[in-house]
Amino acid sequence: MPRKAAKKPQPPKLPKGEAEQVRIRREVGHDFALKPDAFGRQRLTAGTAEARRVYEVSNGGYTSTGGVVRLRNVDPLVGITSLSRQQREAGQRFRDDFERAERQGLQPQSWSERVDGGRVGGGIPDRVLSAGRAHTHAAAALAHWEVAEVVRKTCLEGQSVKAIAERTGEGRDVVVKLLKVGLDLLAVHYGMMGRRAG
Repeated sequence: MPRKAAKKPQPPKLPKGEAEQVRIRREVGHDFALKPDAFGRQRLTAGTAEARRVYEVSNGGYTSTGGVVRLRNVDPLVGITSLSRQQREAGQRFRDDFERAERQGLQPQSWSERVDGGRVGGGIPDRVLSAGRAHTHAAAALAHWEVAEVVRKTCLEGQSVKAIAERTGEGRDVVVKLLKVGLDLLAVHYGMMGRRAG
């Protein structure tokens, strides 16, 4: 009697709704938020704000049949589809430097610092200074104040292009152009320009 072939281990089922969220992201080109799992399936990157975001599609759930994608709590770096992967990465790194400097700076300091300025294991930790320096150098790379303002409002405050345009009186296309110039300057600053843009 021929032996039965050993059954391949079956991958566990995806959590409810994840497969649909993966499909929608791939259809609209937002696959930067996906990564392959041990079975080669595309999955949402667990624990990220992007994975928690919900994409909703009208018209039966398919963009190919004219469904409109709605995205709740859109990160402007994600919502502006004309940005390149490199521009998104530069904006995210700028945000990360800022958040690291802010978060580290908010941690309680040692009470062992003396009033006369002498230190006994106190002072500002090196990691806080390094994060602050990294953000300051990146901000200086933005050069022009209008570019810096748009990048700051978009990347650090999460303001939409529409909101910035309404506040400044500029057209949306002007705001997007300033943002792209700023993100390109950050990409040069971070040494990303040698890599292929996505």
